[in-house]
Amino acid sequence: MYRSARARERNLNTPLWPGNYRLGMWIWLGQRLSGLGLAGYVLMHLFVISFSMAGPGGKSFTEVMKFLQAPAFIILEIILMAAVLYHGLNGIRILLFDVGIGVRHQKEIFLVALAVGFVAWAIGAYFLLPYALGRPMF
Repeated sequence: MYRSARARERNLNTPLWPGNYRLGMWIWLGQRLSGLGLAGYVLMHLFVISFSMAGPGGKSFTEVMKFLQAPAFIILEIILMAAVLYHGLNGIRILLFDVGIGVRHQKEIFLVALAVGFVAWAIGAYFLLPYALGRPMF
């Protein structure tokens, strides 16, 4: 591919500029960020569940669960579901590459995994969103 001297200079002078990243770098970055987010969620989840009844004047487990059913937390669960699907399906994709399956078709496999994840997320969001809006389906 032919690039002008100005384009080459811009790319060489700013290697960390996000516009210079290719799809593989964005996939890698998404995997790392979703992993950090999920690790943070697990720690927060353990903290909330473990200490829901601790200490004098602490709220009971039932009260904590009632508080966590607020619409804002349900929206966060929908976002959590997206992170879990992205991280899990991309992890399966990487495992396939580790055993030599689909190495030459990485972009296509990622797009298929992304489409499958989006469909699963949309179905889950369809059932969770009414709870966030205060109109449970069931």
